Amino acid sequence: MSTAASILAELEKLGTAQTRKTWLNHGAQEPIFGVKVQDMKVIQKREKKNYPLSMELYRTGNGDAMYLAGLISDPVKMTKADLQEWADLANWSMVIEYTVPWTTAESRFSRELAMEWIQSADPKLRASGWNTYSSLVAIKSDAELDTTEITRLINKVGTDIHTEENRVKYTMNGFLIAVGSYVPALSGIAEKQAAAVGQVTVDMNGTACKVPDAVAYIQKVAAAGKLGKKRKTAFC
Repeated sequence: MSTAASILAELEKLGTAQTRKTWLNHGAQEPIFGVKVQDMKVIQKREKKNYPLSMELYRTGNGDAMYLAGLISDPVKMTKADLQEWADLANWSMVIEYTVPWTTAESRFSRELAMEWIQSADPKLRASGWNTYSSLVAIKSDAELDTTEITRLINKVGTDIHTEENRVKYTMNGFLIAVGSYVPALSGIAEKQAAAVGQVTVDMNGTACKVPDAVAYIQKVAAAGKLGKKRKTAFC
């Protein structure tokens, strides 16, 4: 049976200098080994969903272990306190914007925490909140969504995005894309707001990453006939 210690030892062997450099360039914090996501997914396939192990791995504070923790998490078993702990401990974009939101979106507290975090004074939590709601609209049926609330959030993006913190702007832009792509009834509203917002400037730390053009993205999804096609899981 795998333990947090044995998984950490495995991750250390899988780490490469190049991947470590890439993660550090994307804002990762020490300690981190630099493990490719595809190598983590081999471990994920073996361990499957493992709530206690995921909690132990996350609490190590190791960047690779924290990301892997999300992949093997069991969101149904996560308490609100667990999810808040993960959000508070998250220390770089891969965890803040993906691990925490993906796990939260599949939990019982998805909408509740998304809204709490979006309204937080902490920009890190706001970034997690916007991406949690983005994941939520991607996996929930339209009948389960509060379209009035989502419309208010679309308007909030239009009002606040250009004065927001760096990574919060990125996730707000992603929210427009998610709503425009996954909620047909609100696609036009999201696209119109994206057009009004215009270019979103985000400091990408000198990496080659770019901010997606929300209007072009939504239109591409529509042209492919995939508007409203939901995802089976929030996780990639």
